[in-house]
Amino acid sequence: MKTLKPGENAPHFTLPNQHNEPVSLTDFRGKKVLIYFYPKALTPGCTVQACGLRDAKAELDKLGVVILGISPDSPKKLAQFEEKKALNFTLLSDEDHQVADQFGVWGEKKFMGKTYDGIHRISFLINGKGVIEQVFTKFKTGEHHQVVLDYLTKK
Repeated sequence: MKTLKPGENAPHFTLPNQHNEPVSLTDFRGKKVLIYFYPKALTPGCTVQACGLRDAKAELDKLGVVILGISPDSPKKLAQFEEKKALNFTLLSDEDHQVADQFGVWGEKKFMGKTYDGIHRISFLINGKGVIEQVFTKFKTGEHHQVVLDYLTKK
């Protein structure tokens, strides 16, 4: 697993959102985009992370940041996640984990003694020109939004 680094160009992609409509990274040219990869909708850690971003969205909006959450869930499952947790940002379905592979966040994981392939919880801040500005790898799910905000406000 070779995770992309700051200074590298973000891969171009188009994925279906929670309403099964195509969304492309290029739709957000000129804006900062926070792409956060998470393993599975409606699981405890992913819910805490998503709700933190939901609650911080107004602050992120003021800083000109668009939030895109990407997981291997189907658009239908993402729509349930959005509805049950009142999420206010775009969720994207990467069922074949092609985009996760391109960003270098799909790989071997260990959980409760089992080894399997899955998404590593990593986020990328992409600038308006499509270049990765910052990569967030070390955070607790409940603090993810604050780590991002701290980075953006201390620059």
